Amino acid sequence: TTLPFTPPSSINRVCFDSGDSAPHRQRGLVSPSTPPQRAPRVREVQVTGFAEDSRQADRVTLSIRVSSSKESASDASSSVSRRLEYIQQTLRQHGVKEEEVSVKRSIHRENDVYHMQAEAAVDFSDFHTMDRVCCVLLEKLDKSVSIGSPRFHHSKESLSNLRCRVCLEAVENAQRKASDLSHLLGQTLGPPLLVREEETREWRSPEDGDEEQEGEDGVKREGEATRSVTHGRTVAWASSRVSVTFTFLDKARKKH
Repeated sequence: TTLPFTPPSSINRVCFDSGDSAPHRQRGLVSPSTPPQRAPRVREVQVTGFAEDSRQADRVTLSIRVSSSKESASDASSSVSRRLEYIQQTLRQHGVKEEEVSVKRSIHRENDVYHMQAEAAVDFSDFHTMDRVCCVLLEKLDKSVSIGSPRFHHSKESLSNLRCRVCLEAVENAQRKASDLSHLLGQTLGPPLLVREEETREWRSPEDGDEEQEGEDGVKREGEATRSVTHGRTVAWASSRVSVTFTFLDKARKKH
């Protein structure tokens, strides 16, 4: 007796484990009409944000020099020491700390004359205090003291705060952009998945006299434009570009 032959088209597909080497161990039957399961779609948006900001110098270094030329080394040293002591006393009276002052002395002999010089480099955090100190010293010591041009700079804390601020502003700009985009697409913005700072830059404005600037009449003059904007104070600039990935909330989950 011959058994009836069953055509292959009527046999359900058989699924095996990928690690099973014995095909006769049947794991399950899948109907040809059952659609394959799809992986859940990733609902996210990636945006970039940019910010740029500046900060004026918060410190200034001033050089104060006194000198004396005498036939005796002790006389030259005594003359310089008296004026130097008055300078240090004036600085203390105006609240300048000892660690903010550094003093250098030098003496040399030329023919039969001894030349001695002392230089006090003072780092001010208050620019008005610097102005008052200069007025007092010039009034009391007159031509026996020489005060150099102030050199403005930024403290480490000031630059660190500037970098942090522009980064946070860049992230805020990216979040605002993602929020506007989700509103336009009729979606609800979810929490961020990834925040990455793509680029950071820092630069300084040219100091007075370092670079020619063009005036209102079109004529280039050294340092004129910089002085009119910054009043002689160096300006530090920083920029930050970030990339932020946000999720879109599932509407079905939001209803629950």
